[in-house]
Amino acid sequence: MSNEPGRIFREAWIEGVKRHYLGEPKPSYITPWDQTPDWERESAAAVYEQVRAFIEVTGGKTAKLTREQKGRFVALCWIGQIYKHFEDPKPAYVADWDALPEWQQETDADIFERIERLAY
Repeated sequence: MSNEPGRIFREAWIEGVKRHYLGEPKPSYITPWDQTPDWERESAAAVYEQVRAFIEVTGGKTAKLTREQKGRFVALCWIGQIYKHFEDPKPAYVADWDALPEWQQETDADIFERIERLAY
């Protein structure tokens, strides 16, 4: 696996989708890094760095957070990126945690935990 932050984020996303999504995921959910749009690559790297910084400034105490709290953090950081890149995004792209499907919540938590393992 590459140590490039955005790629690590994307690989964790794809692994989570494959693990938690019921049925056949949309092709865009599992698009390989090299085929991912530039805005999404930039966003993946930015969210990775936000999570890494959060872990760092807490001295690794994020290990005490619940999976839900970890997933919520990733989801909120991602929403920020959507607003950065899209003037008027679809409501589903900026849905709050409670409106996300369970597979996406679990995948977001997996992403946080992957970054956490690499950071500490």
